[in-house]
Amino acid sequence: MGNLRIRDGAPVDVSAAPIQGARTVTVTGDATVVAAVSPEMLRLALLSKVVTSGDDVSLLPQDLDPAHPHRPLVESARRSLSNTVGSGWTAALLTVVASEPETAALVTPETIVTWSETSGGAVWGRSATGPAWTSGTPSRSAGFPAAAPGIPRSPSGLGVPVPPPGGTFPSPGAAGAAGTAVDRETAAARGVRISTATDKAFAEPGAALDEEPRPPEDLVGLRSQAAHLTELFDLAFHHREVLDRLGTNVQLGVLITGPAGAGKSTLVRSVAQATGAAVLRIWCPGLAAVAPNAAADALRQAAARAQESQPAVLLLNDVEALAPRTDPGPLATVLIQLIADLVGDGQTAVVCTTSRPEDVDAGLRRPGVLDSELRVPMPDATERRDLLALFTRGLPVADDVSLDDVAARTPGFVAADLGTLVREAGVRAAIRQRDHDSPLIGQSDLDVARQTVRPTSMAESTLEVASLSLDDVGDMVEVKEALTESVLWPLRYPDTFTRLGVDPPRGVLLYGPPGCGKTFLVRALAGTGQANVLAVKGAELLTKWVGESERSVRELFRRAREAAPTLVFLDEVDALAPVRGQSTDGGTTDRVVAALLTELDGVESLRNVVVVGATNRPDMVDPALLRPGRLERLVFVPPPDASARADILEAAARKVPLTEDIDLKTVAEELDGFSSADCAALVREAALAAMRESMDTAEVTAEHLRTARGKVRPSLDPVQVAHLKAYAENR
Repeated sequence: MGNLRIRDGAPVDVSAAPIQGARTVTVTGDATVVAAVSPEMLRLALLSKVVTSGDDVSLLPQDLDPAHPHRPLVESARRSLSNTVGSGWTAALLTVVASEPETAALVTPETIVTWSETSGGAVWGRSATGPAWTSGTPSRSAGFPAAAPGIPRSPSGLGVPVPPPGGTFPSPGAAGAAGTAVDRETAAARGVRISTATDKAFAEPGAALDEEPRPPEDLVGLRSQAAHLTELFDLAFHHREVLDRLGTNVQLGVLITGPAGAGKSTLVRSVAQATGAAVLRIWCPGLAAVAPNAAADALRQAAARAQESQPAVLLLNDVEALAPRTDPGPLATVLIQLIADLVGDGQTAVVCTTSRPEDVDAGLRRPGVLDSELRVPMPDATERRDLLALFTRGLPVADDVSLDDVAARTPGFVAADLGTLVREAGVRAAIRQRDHDSPLIGQSDLDVARQTVRPTSMAESTLEVASLSLDDVGDMVEVKEALTESVLWPLRYPDTFTRLGVDPPRGVLLYGPPGCGKTFLVRALAGTGQANVLAVKGAELLTKWVGESERSVRELFRRAREAAPTLVFLDEVDALAPVRGQSTDGGTTDRVVAALLTELDGVESLRNVVVVGATNRPDMVDPALLRPGRLERLVFVPPPDASARADILEAAARKVPLTEDIDLKTVAEELDGFSSADCAALVREAALAAMRESMDTAEVTAEHLRTARGKVRPSLDPVQVAHLKAYAENR
């Protein structure tokens, strides 16, 4: 991909090419590699590789077949390269300056392999052909320089090409910034090759590097953050005299937190354009993937570029990859020192972004490094509507499109998700109207796209939010009323609770026999309340590693606060929060219970977040979790009676063609001890019985239902049901 100058996912046409044995191959590389590797060793490293003039090729030798006659020589060369070049030699890249033929040249034992005359900035006369040196080649004692004077290089000498001062590296995304052009003639004169892909070497995948920043008025939901950042940059870049008269200085280190895709980078680029500053972008995970020495050198080069382009903003995306909270390496120290040096001059701003602030090294937040912190929130329904209007501006949209309806049905969607939604709707419209002269994006296209585009913030949610409501839940009038008051009212009418001066209920515990619809009720709540939903099974948060379970709980509630209004569903909560003091796992569950209690009713406010737990063993849940302020409402979900079973059967058979002689109410009266899941299974088994009789059948008869009745047994345990009813009466 690097040789083709393409990104991952780009289309590539592949065709067969005739392979010819290379007569000559000339390569260049880092001065350290050139000084250490003889032409003979170089030929063995390239043996059996197909090279093309202008391509980069790895120094790592090819894996040859065990029966290949030259395999021992290649293995020996592999060991020699490791000893002579040093650690990281497998990442060293060479550039094919010339080859004969120029394309699809196979390096063979007869190929003459030479270093370029300008390799390392000195004139070389070494070459290798076959088993012997060419005539006139000086010996190793002839004194080849280890490195050409004046040529910068990576501390490791490997992996990443390092340009001279004022060269091209690295300026990912700095569209229009000063110094972006490459003086390739000067570089060639020095013997340093500057790759055309270097400018985008550490750009975030999918980032539109050349896209014009959006004007501040288009920053929906981020205008207050943009105003604060604009004031900060404008004061430091253009009104230094005011600061000097006041005898103070402004620190331009900023940490921006918020969910992925919410617009953190867009905010910085927009503000930088408004204040006349250049932007140099680096995607930290890409930088962290290279050798530490090369990454540190790249950071220093980026800092130098930023200082040359003043005023400038150095934007580090996903900074936790370079400076993790746990086990920060030497690269984190280099990063902190560079940021402190840059922000100290007052003409270079350093903005770091992260979607996981709890994973960022605390050293970045110390005074003099990243002094300011901004949070980018999740967009609410109104902001989602404005974002949809922004993304559909200028697009052919049909009259039946209701952006308000789409916004209401896209909880958890950030700006990037909504942009993807509109793009996917456009693709659907194009497929549907490929023969139309004036295609339009309709409401149906947006609805279909909404079913395929998953919100970024809900990537770890396991609850499938369907188009359900509490009206689809048969019977259970008291249960639905309690859930409406405890869950929907706090999410829908927070201002009413504020006006009345009371705090809304914090959580609800649903308990009842297995298969009686607890999870179905939560899905209906999610569809009715149109809130962001985070669902997790209790056991999923428990790990054997010390501290990791508590960290998972904290991360869950941090995401819930960011995505507010949010419904957090804890299924099988008895596994997550059992009664303390009875565990035999070294105290892991006790610490998890403490973390959960702190999150529910601790120092940090849990605003616009409602927690719903579900269990069939309420007596196993820690009592401290059930007090007011936590899961204060206990709602018993009873087994269905005859009337409820009839409603469940009708709902399950809504799409099943039943014959007219089937009376579901009569059938329901005979299903004593059946749970909601058993009733649905009965209808499904009746349909399977009809299929067994004939795959061409069009109806399910009473005989099929009787057959299913003989196979589906009631799953409710009378003892457990009696115990849960007694528990409900006592509570």
